Amino acid sequence: MNFYVFALLAAFFFGLAPIFGKLGIEGVNPVIALCIRSFVISGIMLIWLILNNDINPVMDITTSGWIFIALEGICAALIGQLCYYYALKSGDASVVVPLIASFPLFTFIIATIFLGDKISITKVSGILFTLVGIILLRI
Repeated sequence: MNFYVFALLAAFFFGLAPIFGKLGIEGVNPVIALCIRSFVISGIMLIWLILNNDINPVMDITTSGWIFIALEGICAALIGQLCYYYALKSGDASVVVPLIASFPLFTFIIATIFLGDKISITKVSGILFTLVGIILLRI
């Protein structure tokens, strides 16, 4: 499968997840909700690795690889998701999710500064369309 299929599947499941989250978080502390979510995901992924005999390559990951993957997890799966749960608990999913969807703007800025990603008219236009879309979804 090419990356478009996976990207669309990711978009679908990222769109579906807040529905379950909003239904599940009612009356639940967001920290506890994130613990439950993380525990379930970790268990599933560990079983996946064991069943596919993919656990050994974990030892081949470089120290810097471990650090950057851990930092990505802390930013996205811990801090970002915790903020998401707090926002989802008190706000409407139809408002919270589009606002969170502004993350490409932050990625664009940070990647340009720290990774040397090139600025182009196409990328800037995409960011502007993303922002317009988020604004339109909030109206």
